[in-house]
Amino acid sequence: MADTWLTSLITDTPQAGFELAITMSRRAVKYTQPDAAVREKLRPVYSNDADSLIAASQVVAINFQTVAAANNYWRK
Repeated sequence: MADTWLTSLITDTPQAGFELAITMSRRAVKYTQPDAAVREKLRPVYSNDADSLIAASQVVAINFQTVAAANNYWRK
């Protein structure tokens, strides 16, 4: 994956920042497991596992912390 998609962490709103955090998290999975067929095969396993879902939420939360800090917590 050589495409440049993340050019800035700056977003206009916290909502946009949260969506960026989700995108960052999903892209990390795609980089880690580039085979779409494998990701599709694994999805039913983790989508029904509470611990896996909590772990995914933690990754999004950490990415959101990063984006929020980059945006000075959207203070004007």
